[in-house]
Amino acid sequence: MSLEIGNTAPDFTLPTDGGGKITLSKLRGKKVIVYFYPKDMTPGCTTQACSFRDNGPDFSGTDAVVIGISKDSVASHDKFKQKYELSFTLAADTTGEVCESYGVWIEKSLYGRKYMGIDRATFLIDQKGVVRGVWHKVKVKGHVEEVLKAAQAL
Repeated sequence: MSLEIGNTAPDFTLPTDGGGKITLSKLRGKKVIVYFYPKDMTPGCTTQACSFRDNGPDFSGTDAVVIGISKDSVASHDKFKQKYELSFTLAADTTGEVCESYGVWIEKSLYGRKYMGIDRATFLIDQKGVVRGVWHKVKVKGHVEEVLKAAQAL
């Protein structure tokens, strides 16, 4: 089951880079962009993260908080964040519970081999915790700019 526009975003509390913790419901009053990505340090994920980083000043004008979530460990997130000077929070969903609650833990296929993995997806959540934008099977090029336009219009 995947979230749709108009659904209440499932709450979560996850450990983050830098030994912190983030709880979605504590961000009420702000727009939140939650993006799910498959793996730290891989080409597509790095390009996407750097695009969010490079557009950070524009997002700050929308009063939006950006959170990247993968199943990687906090230690992996710390290295990823430091290497690419990422300016937003990376949360570690090591159990996959949040991925499942957002409907992004899916069956994938590569060269005919089927396996479970994270659908590269983004959710724009309004100040009341309601999903206002959903992007699945994200193509990295131009995606962050599209999310930014949606956040500005919200």
